[in-house]
Amino acid sequence: MAKVTAVIDIGSNSARMAVFKKTSRFGFYLLREEKSKVRISEGAYENGGNLQDFAIERAIKALREFLLIAKSLKTRKILCVATSAVRDAPNKAEFLKRVKDELGLKIKVIDGDKEAFYGGVAAANLLYEKNGVTIDIGGGSTEFALIVDKRIEATISLKLGTVRLKELFFDKGDIEGAKKYIKNELEKLGKVFDSKKVFGIGGTIRALSQAIMKKIEYPLDILHGFTYEIKEHKDFLEKIIKMSDEELLKAGIKPERLDVIRPGTLIFLEALKYLGAKEVITSGVGVREGVFLTDLLRNDNYRFPDNFNPSVRTIIDVYQIDRKIASYETKIALEVFDLLKEEFKLDDKYKMHLTYAIKLSRAGELVDFYEAHKHTDYILLNSLHYGFRHCDRLLISKIIRFHKRKKIKKKEIEKFKCLLPKKDIVEKLCNIFWVAKLININLSMPQVEITFSKKDKKIIIKGENLYLAKERSKTRELFFDLEIVNN
Repeated sequence: MAKVTAVIDIGSNSARMAVFKKTSRFGFYLLREEKSKVRISEGAYENGGNLQDFAIERAIKALREFLLIAKSLKTRKILCVATSAVRDAPNKAEFLKRVKDELGLKIKVIDGDKEAFYGGVAAANLLYEKNGVTIDIGGGSTEFALIVDKRIEATISLKLGTVRLKELFFDKGDIEGAKKYIKNELEKLGKVFDSKKVFGIGGTIRALSQAIMKKIEYPLDILHGFTYEIKEHKDFLEKIIKMSDEELLKAGIKPERLDVIRPGTLIFLEALKYLGAKEVITSGVGVREGVFLTDLLRNDNYRFPDNFNPSVRTIIDVYQIDRKIASYETKIALEVFDLLKEEFKLDDKYKMHLTYAIKLSRAGELVDFYEAHKHTDYILLNSLHYGFRHCDRLLISKIIRFHKRKKIKKKEIEKFKCLLPKKDIVEKLCNIFWVAKLININLSMPQVEITFSKKDKKIIIKGENLYLAKERSKTRELFFDLEIVNN
Protein backbone atom coordinates (compact mmCIF):
# COMPACT_ATOMS: atom_id res chain seq x y z
CA MET A 1 0.00 0.00 0.00
CA ALA A 2 1.19 3.52 -0.78
CA LYS A 3 2.79 5.39 2.11
CA VAL A 4 0.64 8.49 1.49
CA THR A 5 -2.97 7.98 0.42
CA ALA A 6 -5.61 10.62 -0.30
CA VAL A 7 -9.30 9.83 -0.01
CA ILE A 8 -11.85 12.19 -1.56
CA ASP A 9 -15.52 11.90 -0.66
CA ILE A 10 -18.01 13.85 -2.79
CA GLY A 11 -21.09 14.05 -0.62
CA SER A 12 -24.37 15.79 -1.32
CA ASN A 13 -23.47 18.73 0.90
CA SER A 14 -19.66 18.84 1.00
CA ALA A 15 -16.63 17.49 -0.78
CA ARG A 16 -13.87 16.43 1.58
CA MET A 17 -10.36 15.11 1.24
CA ALA A 18 -8.35 13.31 3.90
CA VAL A 19 -4.68 12.49 3.37
CA PHE A 20 -3.25 9.63 5.45
CA LYS A 21 0.39 8.72 6.01
CA LYS A 22 1.46 5.25 7.07
CA THR A 23 4.12 4.85 9.77
CA SER A 24 4.24 1.04 9.70
CA ARG A 25 2.08 -1.82 8.48
CA PHE A 26 -0.99 -0.72 10.46
CA GLY A 27 0.21 2.56 11.95
CA PHE A 28 -1.01 5.76 10.30
CA TYR A 29 -2.00 9.33 10.98
CA LEU A 30 -4.00 12.07 9.30
CA LEU A 31 -1.60 14.28 7.38
CA ARG A 32 -4.08 16.78 5.96
CA GLU A 33 -7.81 17.33 5.70
CA GLU A 34 -9.69 19.72 3.43
CA LYS A 35 -13.35 20.50 2.94
CA SER A 36 -15.35 22.48 0.40
CA LYS A 37 -19.06 23.16 0.68
CA VAL A 38 -19.68 22.45 -3.00
CA ARG A 39 -23.23 21.26 -2.32
CA ILE A 40 -23.32 19.17 -5.47
CA SER A 41 -26.99 18.41 -4.74
CA GLU A 42 -28.17 22.02 -4.71
CA GLY A 43 -31.27 22.35 -6.84
CA ALA A 44 -31.16 18.68 -7.80
CA TYR A 45 -34.12 17.43 -5.80
CA GLU A 46 -36.42 20.00 -7.36
CA ASN A 47 -35.18 19.12 -10.87
CA GLY A 48 -35.65 15.38 -11.08
CA GLY A 49 -32.37 14.69 -9.30
CA ASN A 50 -30.24 16.22 -12.08
CA LEU A 51 -26.99 17.88 -10.99
CA GLN A 52 -27.11 21.59 -11.81
CA ASP A 53 -24.39 23.28 -13.88
CA PHE A 54 -23.41 25.75 -11.15
CA ALA A 55 -22.99 22.92 -8.62
CA ILE A 56 -20.89 20.89 -11.06
CA GLU A 57 -18.62 23.91 -11.64
CA ARG A 58 -18.10 24.34 -7.90
CA ALA A 59 -17.24 20.68 -7.52
CA ILE A 60 -14.68 20.70 -10.34
CA LYS A 61 -12.94 23.80 -8.95
CA ALA A 62 -12.70 22.23 -5.49
CA LEU A 63 -11.48 18.89 -6.83
CA ARG A 64 -8.80 20.61 -8.91
CA GLU A 65 -7.32 22.19 -5.79
CA PHE A 66 -7.69 19.01 -3.77
CA LEU A 67 -5.48 17.30 -6.36
CA LEU A 68 -2.87 20.08 -6.13
CA ILE A 69 -2.70 19.60 -2.37
CA ALA A 70 -2.44 15.83 -2.73
CA LYS A 71 0.40 16.19 -5.22
CA SER A 72 2.30 18.57 -2.92
CA LEU A 73 2.10 15.96 -0.15
CA LYS A 74 3.64 13.29 -2.43
CA THR A 75 0.46 11.26 -2.49
CA ARG A 76 0.95 7.95 -4.33
CA LYS A 77 -2.66 6.79 -4.30
CA ILE A 78 -5.91 8.75 -4.67
CA LEU A 79 -9.24 7.07 -3.93
CA CYS A 80 -12.31 9.13 -4.84
CA VAL A 81 -15.90 8.15 -4.11
CA ALA A 82 -19.23 9.90 -4.71
CA THR A 83 -22.39 9.19 -2.75
CA SER A 84 -26.12 9.93 -2.75
CA ALA A 85 -26.56 13.02 -4.94
CA VAL A 86 -24.28 11.76 -7.70
CA ARG A 87 -25.53 8.16 -7.68
CA ASP A 88 -29.15 9.37 -7.91
CA ALA A 89 -28.49 11.90 -10.69
CA PRO A 90 -29.75 10.98 -14.19
CA ASN A 91 -26.91 13.12 -15.60
CA LYS A 92 -24.13 11.67 -13.43
CA ALA A 93 -22.28 10.31 -16.50
CA GLU A 94 -21.78 13.85 -17.77
CA PHE A 95 -20.29 14.93 -14.44
CA LEU A 96 -18.01 11.90 -14.18
CA LYS A 97 -16.73 12.39 -17.74
CA ARG A 98 -15.95 16.08 -17.18
CA VAL A 99 -13.95 15.28 -14.06
CA LYS A 100 -12.05 12.49 -15.82
CA ASP A 101 -11.34 14.60 -18.93
CA GLU A 102 -10.43 17.86 -17.15
CA LEU A 103 -8.73 16.56 -14.01
CA GLY A 104 -7.71 13.00 -14.81
CA LEU A 105 -9.57 11.86 -11.70
CA LYS A 106 -11.67 8.72 -11.75
CA ILE A 107 -14.64 8.87 -9.41
CA LYS A 108 -16.18 5.67 -8.08
CA VAL A 109 -19.91 6.11 -7.50
CA ILE A 110 -20.81 3.88 -4.56
CA ASP A 111 -24.25 2.56 -3.73
CA GLY A 112 -25.93 3.12 -0.38
CA ASP A 113 -24.92 -0.22 1.10
CA LYS A 114 -21.27 0.40 0.26
CA GLU A 115 -21.47 3.86 1.80
CA ALA A 116 -22.95 2.34 4.97
CA PHE A 117 -20.23 -0.34 4.93
CA TYR A 118 -17.43 2.26 4.77
CA GLY A 119 -18.90 4.15 7.72
CA GLY A 120 -19.22 0.87 9.59
CA VAL A 121 -15.59 -0.10 8.94
CA ALA A 122 -14.44 3.26 10.31
CA ALA A 123 -16.60 3.05 13.44
CA ALA A 124 -15.81 -0.62 14.13
CA ASN A 125 -12.05 -0.05 13.98
CA LEU A 126 -11.65 3.45 15.39
CA LEU A 127 -14.19 3.75 18.22
CA TYR A 128 -13.89 2.14 21.65
CA GLU A 129 -17.21 0.25 21.59
CA LYS A 130 -17.52 -3.12 19.81
CA ASN A 131 -21.30 -3.19 19.33
CA GLY A 132 -23.77 -0.65 18.03
CA VAL A 133 -25.54 0.86 15.03
CA THR A 134 -24.03 3.64 12.93
CA ILE A 135 -26.20 6.51 11.80
CA ASP A 136 -24.54 8.55 9.07
CA ILE A 137 -26.67 11.53 8.09
CA GLY A 138 -25.62 13.11 4.79
CA GLY A 139 -27.09 15.67 2.46
CA GLY A 140 -29.01 13.18 0.33
CA SER A 141 -29.22 9.97 2.32
CA THR A 142 -28.75 8.39 5.73
CA GLU A 143 -26.86 5.14 6.17
CA PHE A 144 -27.08 2.55 8.92
CA ALA A 145 -24.67 -0.29 9.72
CA LEU A 146 -25.19 -2.91 12.43
CA ILE A 147 -21.88 -3.73 14.16
CA VAL A 148 -21.55 -6.85 16.32
CA ASP A 149 -18.19 -7.55 17.93
CA LYS A 150 -16.54 -5.15 15.48
CA ARG A 151 -18.02 -6.98 12.51
CA ILE A 152 -20.54 -5.44 10.12
CA GLU A 153 -23.62 -7.63 10.12
CA ALA A 154 -26.07 -5.53 8.09
CA THR A 155 -26.24 -2.26 6.13
CA ILE A 156 -28.95 -0.10 4.62
CA SER A 157 -29.27 3.34 3.02
CA LEU A 158 -32.42 5.46 3.23
CA LYS A 159 -33.37 8.50 1.16
CA LEU A 160 -33.15 10.75 4.21
CA GLY A 161 -30.75 13.66 3.78
CA THR A 162 -30.46 17.16 5.14
CA VAL A 163 -30.43 18.91 1.77
CA ARG A 164 -33.12 16.59 0.39
CA LEU A 165 -35.49 17.37 3.28
CA LYS A 166 -34.61 21.06 3.24
CA GLU A 167 -35.59 21.46 -0.40
CA LEU A 168 -38.61 19.15 -0.31
CA PHE A 169 -40.14 20.16 3.02
CA PHE A 170 -38.37 22.71 5.23
CA ASP A 171 -38.11 25.42 2.55
CA LYS A 172 -41.90 25.13 2.24
CA GLY A 173 -42.50 25.19 5.99
CA ASP A 174 -43.90 21.66 5.90
CA ILE A 175 -42.36 20.17 9.05
CA GLU A 176 -45.20 17.69 9.55
CA GLY A 177 -44.75 16.48 5.99
CA ALA A 178 -41.05 15.97 6.72
CA LYS A 179 -41.84 13.93 9.86
CA LYS A 180 -44.23 11.69 7.94
CA TYR A 181 -41.69 11.19 5.15
CA ILE A 182 -38.94 10.31 7.67
CA LYS A 183 -41.12 7.81 9.52
CA ASN A 184 -42.09 6.08 6.29
CA GLU A 185 -38.44 5.70 5.29
CA LEU A 186 -37.42 4.44 8.74
CA GLU A 187 -39.94 1.60 8.47
CA LYS A 188 -37.54 0.05 5.94
CA LEU A 189 -35.11 -0.64 8.81
CA GLY A 190 -37.38 -3.35 10.19
CA LYS A 191 -36.16 -4.96 13.41
CA VAL A 192 -32.64 -5.88 12.27
CA PHE A 193 -30.92 -2.68 13.40
CA ASP A 194 -31.53 -3.14 17.10
CA SER A 195 -29.07 -1.53 19.49
CA LYS A 196 -29.13 0.74 22.51
CA LYS A 197 -25.85 2.32 21.39
CA VAL A 198 -25.58 4.56 18.33
CA PHE A 199 -22.38 5.60 16.59
CA GLY A 200 -23.10 9.08 15.24
CA ILE A 201 -21.38 9.84 11.92
CA GLY A 202 -21.53 12.90 9.69
CA GLY A 203 -21.55 16.68 9.97
CA THR A 204 -25.03 17.00 11.46
CA ILE A 205 -24.37 14.67 14.38
CA ARG A 206 -20.92 16.16 15.01
CA ALA A 207 -22.47 19.63 15.09
CA LEU A 208 -25.10 18.49 17.60
CA SER A 209 -22.44 16.90 19.81
CA GLN A 210 -20.44 20.13 19.76
CA ALA A 211 -23.53 22.06 20.81
CA ILE A 212 -24.11 19.65 23.70
CA MET A 213 -20.45 19.91 24.74
CA LYS A 214 -20.78 23.70 24.82
CA LYS A 215 -24.01 23.53 26.78
CA ILE A 216 -22.61 21.29 29.53
CA GLU A 217 -19.17 23.00 29.51
CA TYR A 218 -17.44 19.73 28.73
CA PRO A 219 -13.80 19.88 29.91
CA LEU A 220 -12.20 18.38 26.78
CA ASP A 221 -12.21 19.90 23.31
CA ILE A 222 -12.24 16.44 21.72
CA LEU A 223 -15.16 15.35 19.57
CA HIS A 224 -14.29 11.78 18.53
CA GLY A 225 -15.53 9.43 21.22
CA PHE A 226 -17.66 12.03 23.04
CA THR A 227 -20.53 10.08 24.56
CA TYR A 228 -23.86 11.17 25.98
CA GLU A 229 -27.15 9.74 27.23
CA ILE A 230 -30.00 10.62 24.89
CA LYS A 231 -32.57 11.19 27.64
CA GLU A 232 -30.41 13.92 29.17
CA HIS A 233 -30.30 16.00 25.97
CA LYS A 234 -33.46 15.05 24.08
CA ASP A 235 -35.27 18.28 25.01
CA PHE A 236 -32.32 20.40 23.87
CA LEU A 237 -32.15 18.60 20.53
CA GLU A 238 -35.87 19.06 19.98
CA LYS A 239 -35.50 22.79 20.61
CA ILE A 240 -32.85 23.05 17.87
CA ILE A 241 -35.45 22.20 15.23
CA LYS A 242 -37.41 25.32 16.21
CA MET A 243 -34.50 27.70 16.86
CA SER A 244 -33.88 30.84 14.84
CA ASP A 245 -30.54 31.31 13.10
CA GLU A 246 -29.42 33.65 15.87
CA GLU A 247 -30.33 31.12 18.55
CA LEU A 248 -28.52 28.37 16.66
CA LEU A 249 -25.36 30.45 16.49
CA LYS A 250 -25.52 31.07 20.23
CA ALA A 251 -25.96 27.33 20.76
CA GLY A 252 -22.68 26.71 18.92
CA ILE A 253 -23.92 25.74 15.45
CA LYS A 254 -21.53 27.01 12.77
CA PRO A 255 -22.85 29.47 10.15
CA GLU A 256 -22.28 27.12 7.21
CA ARG A 257 -24.57 24.51 8.79
CA LEU A 258 -27.51 26.75 9.72
CA ASP A 259 -29.69 25.86 6.74
CA VAL A 260 -29.39 22.09 7.13
CA ILE A 261 -29.10 21.54 10.90
CA ARG A 262 -32.87 21.57 11.49
CA PRO A 263 -33.77 18.83 8.99
CA GLY A 264 -30.69 16.90 10.09
CA THR A 265 -31.72 17.07 13.75
CA LEU A 266 -35.23 15.89 12.89
CA ILE A 267 -33.83 12.89 11.01
CA PHE A 268 -31.53 12.08 13.93
CA LEU A 269 -34.23 12.29 16.60
CA GLU A 270 -36.70 10.18 14.63
CA ALA A 271 -34.00 7.57 13.94
CA LEU A 272 -33.02 7.41 17.63
CA LYS A 273 -36.68 6.99 18.58
CA TYR A 274 -37.21 4.22 16.03
CA LEU A 275 -34.13 2.32 17.18
CA GLY A 276 -34.93 2.77 20.87
CA ALA A 277 -31.36 3.99 21.39
CA LYS A 278 -30.14 5.12 24.81
CA GLU A 279 -26.61 6.37 24.14
CA VAL A 280 -24.77 8.22 21.38
CA ILE A 281 -21.05 7.79 20.77
CA THR A 282 -19.82 10.56 18.51
CA SER A 283 -17.62 9.49 15.63
CA GLY A 284 -15.09 11.88 14.16
CA VAL A 285 -14.49 9.36 11.38
CA GLY A 286 -16.69 8.18 8.54
CA VAL A 287 -16.67 7.30 4.86
CA ARG A 288 -13.18 8.66 4.12
CA GLU A 289 -11.55 6.71 6.93
CA GLY A 290 -13.63 3.69 5.94
CA VAL A 291 -12.36 3.83 2.36
CA PHE A 292 -8.77 4.12 3.62
CA LEU A 293 -9.14 1.26 6.14
CA THR A 294 -10.89 -0.99 3.63
CA ASP A 295 -7.83 -0.60 1.43
CA LEU A 296 -5.36 -0.94 4.32
CA LEU A 297 -7.07 -4.00 5.85
CA ARG A 298 -8.24 -5.69 2.65
CA ASN A 299 -6.27 -8.85 3.50
CA ASP A 300 -7.32 -8.85 7.17
CA ASN A 301 -11.12 -9.06 6.96
CA TYR A 302 -11.30 -5.27 7.33
CA ARG A 303 -10.28 -5.46 11.00
CA PHE A 304 -7.15 -4.61 12.92
CA PRO A 305 -5.57 -7.57 14.74
CA ASP A 306 -6.95 -8.31 18.20
CA ASN A 307 -5.53 -6.04 20.93
CA PHE A 308 -4.01 -3.73 18.32
CA ASN A 309 -4.57 0.01 18.60
CA PRO A 310 -3.53 2.19 15.63
CA SER A 311 -3.07 5.33 17.75
CA VAL A 312 -0.72 3.57 20.16
CA ARG A 313 1.30 2.08 17.31
CA THR A 314 1.54 5.42 15.51
CA ILE A 315 2.84 7.19 18.63
CA ILE A 316 5.45 4.45 19.09
CA ASP A 317 6.48 4.81 15.44
CA VAL A 318 6.54 8.61 15.24
CA TYR A 319 8.28 9.22 18.58
CA GLN A 320 10.70 6.31 18.18
CA ILE A 321 9.82 4.64 21.47
CA ASP A 322 11.94 1.63 22.45
CA ARG A 323 9.37 -1.12 22.91
CA LYS A 324 11.74 -3.42 24.85
CA ILE A 325 12.34 -0.78 27.51
CA ALA A 326 8.62 0.00 27.61
CA SER A 327 7.74 -3.68 28.09
CA TYR A 328 10.27 -4.09 30.90
CA GLU A 329 8.98 -1.03 32.78
CA THR A 330 5.39 -2.17 32.27
CA LYS A 331 6.23 -5.49 33.89
CA ILE A 332 7.67 -3.68 36.94
CA ALA A 333 4.60 -1.44 37.26
CA LEU A 334 2.18 -4.36 37.13
CA GLU A 335 4.22 -6.36 39.70
CA VAL A 336 4.01 -3.45 42.16
CA PHE A 337 0.33 -2.88 41.34
CA ASP A 338 -0.55 -6.51 42.14
CA LEU A 339 1.22 -6.31 45.50
CA LEU A 340 -0.69 -3.17 46.47
CA LYS A 341 -4.11 -3.54 44.87
CA GLU A 342 -5.89 -5.45 47.65
CA GLU A 343 -4.74 -3.30 50.55
CA PHE A 344 -5.29 -0.01 48.76
CA LYS A 345 -8.45 -1.06 46.88
CA LEU A 346 -7.09 -0.59 43.36
CA ASP A 347 -9.38 -1.97 40.66
CA ASP A 348 -7.75 -4.22 38.06
CA LYS A 349 -9.15 -1.98 35.32
CA TYR A 350 -6.39 0.53 36.12
CA LYS A 351 -3.76 -1.92 34.88
CA MET A 352 -4.72 -0.87 31.35
CA HIS A 353 -4.08 2.79 32.12
CA LEU A 354 -0.74 2.06 33.75
CA THR A 355 0.32 -0.14 30.85
CA TYR A 356 -0.34 2.49 28.19
CA ALA A 357 1.10 5.27 30.35
CA ILE A 358 4.36 3.34 30.71
CA LYS A 359 4.51 2.23 27.08
CA LEU A 360 4.07 5.75 25.70
CA SER A 361 5.72 7.76 28.47
CA ARG A 362 8.87 8.65 26.54
CA ALA A 363 7.10 10.33 23.60
CA GLY A 364 7.71 13.81 25.02
CA GLU A 365 11.46 13.26 25.32
CA LEU A 366 11.74 13.90 21.60
CA VAL A 367 10.43 17.43 22.28
CA ASP A 368 12.31 18.27 25.49
CA PHE A 369 13.90 15.90 27.98
CA TYR A 370 13.48 18.14 31.04
CA GLU A 371 9.77 18.78 30.51
CA ALA A 372 9.05 15.45 28.82
CA HIS A 373 6.19 14.58 31.20
CA LYS A 374 4.32 17.76 30.26
CA HIS A 375 4.82 17.26 26.55
CA THR A 376 3.81 13.59 26.75
CA ASP A 377 0.65 14.58 28.60
CA TYR A 378 -0.30 16.86 25.71
CA ILE A 379 0.72 14.39 23.01
CA LEU A 380 -1.29 11.51 24.46
CA LEU A 381 -4.37 13.54 25.31
CA ASN A 382 -4.53 14.73 21.70
CA SER A 383 -3.13 11.69 19.88
CA LEU A 384 -4.74 8.69 21.58
CA HIS A 385 -7.54 9.35 19.17
CA TYR A 386 -8.75 5.90 18.24
CA GLY A 387 -10.16 3.16 20.43
CA PHE A 388 -10.16 5.02 23.76
CA ARG A 389 -12.88 6.54 25.90
CA HIS A 390 -12.24 10.15 26.87
CA CYS A 391 -11.90 9.14 30.52
CA ASP A 392 -9.25 6.55 29.61
CA ARG A 393 -7.05 8.79 27.48
CA LEU A 394 -7.30 11.53 30.11
CA LEU A 395 -6.22 9.25 32.97
CA ILE A 396 -3.35 7.79 30.92
CA SER A 397 -2.03 11.26 30.13
CA LYS A 398 -2.44 12.57 33.70
CA ILE A 399 -0.59 9.62 35.25
CA ILE A 400 2.42 10.76 33.23
CA ARG A 401 1.82 14.45 33.89
CA PHE A 402 1.70 14.11 37.68
CA HIS A 403 3.87 11.06 38.39
CA LYS A 404 6.64 13.10 40.01
CA ARG A 405 4.35 14.24 42.83
CA LYS A 406 2.92 12.49 45.86
CA LYS A 407 0.07 14.98 46.05
CA ILE A 408 -1.80 16.56 43.16
CA LYS A 409 -3.31 19.99 43.59
CA LYS A 410 -7.08 19.76 43.67
CA LYS A 411 -7.51 22.63 41.21
CA GLU A 412 -5.41 20.78 38.61
CA ILE A 413 -7.94 18.00 38.19
CA GLU A 414 -11.12 19.61 39.49
CA LYS A 415 -12.36 20.52 36.02
CA PHE A 416 -11.95 16.88 34.94
CA LYS A 417 -13.88 15.41 37.88
CA CYS A 418 -16.59 14.06 35.57
CA LEU A 419 -13.98 11.97 33.75
CA LEU A 420 -11.23 11.07 36.25
CA PRO A 421 -11.38 8.74 39.29
CA LYS A 422 -10.92 10.21 42.76
CA LYS A 423 -7.73 12.17 43.35
CA ASP A 424 -6.20 9.58 45.69
CA ILE A 425 -6.56 6.87 43.03
CA VAL A 426 -4.76 9.04 40.49
CA GLU A 427 -2.00 9.73 43.03
CA LYS A 428 -1.54 6.03 43.77
CA LEU A 429 -1.26 5.19 40.09
CA CYS A 430 1.27 8.01 39.69
CA ASN A 431 3.35 6.57 42.55
CA ILE A 432 3.40 3.10 40.99
CA PHE A 433 4.39 4.64 37.65
CA TRP A 434 7.25 6.51 39.36
CA VAL A 435 8.59 3.31 40.96
CA ALA A 436 8.63 1.52 37.59
CA LYS A 437 10.66 4.34 36.10
CA LEU A 438 12.92 4.43 39.15
CA ILE A 439 13.80 0.73 39.00
CA ASN A 440 14.86 1.10 35.39
CA ILE A 441 16.61 4.43 35.92
CA ASN A 442 19.79 3.15 34.24
CA LEU A 443 17.83 1.72 31.27
CA SER A 444 19.83 -1.50 31.58
CA MET A 445 16.90 -3.92 31.34
CA PRO A 446 18.94 -6.35 33.51
CA GLN A 447 18.98 -10.01 32.66
CA VAL A 448 19.42 -10.76 36.37
CA GLU A 449 16.05 -11.43 37.97
CA ILE A 450 14.57 -8.64 40.05
CA THR A 451 12.34 -9.89 42.83
CA PHE A 452 9.31 -8.19 44.33
CA SER A 453 7.84 -8.96 47.73
CA LYS A 454 5.62 -7.36 50.35
CA LYS A 455 6.11 -7.36 54.10
CA ASP A 456 3.39 -5.65 56.08
CA LYS A 457 2.94 -2.36 54.19
CA LYS A 458 6.43 -2.37 52.68
CA ILE A 459 7.30 -3.25 49.10
CA ILE A 460 10.75 -4.82 48.84
CA ILE A 461 12.56 -4.88 45.50
CA LYS A 462 15.85 -6.76 45.19
CA GLY A 463 18.27 -7.03 42.29
CA GLU A 464 21.54 -5.95 40.74
CA ASN A 465 22.36 -2.51 39.39
CA LEU A 466 19.87 -0.77 41.66
CA TYR A 467 22.31 1.63 43.32
CA LEU A 468 20.93 4.74 41.62
CA ALA A 469 17.37 3.60 42.23
CA LYS A 470 18.06 3.05 45.93
CA GLU A 471 19.71 6.45 46.24
CA ARG A 472 16.89 8.25 44.41
CA SER A 473 14.15 6.43 46.35
CA LYS A 474 15.15 8.27 49.53
CA THR A 475 14.20 11.61 47.96
CA ARG A 476 10.55 10.75 47.44
CA GLU A 477 7.69 10.09 49.83
CA LEU A 478 5.20 7.51 48.54
CA PHE A 479 1.80 6.32 49.73
CA PHE A 480 3.47 3.00 50.62
CA ASP A 481 6.84 2.06 52.13
CA LEU A 482 9.53 1.09 49.63
CA GLU A 483 12.79 -0.71 50.27
CA ILE A 484 15.25 -1.25 47.44
CA VAL A 485 18.05 -3.78 48.00
CA ASN A 486 21.02 -3.50 45.65
CA ASN A 487 22.66 -6.95 45.58
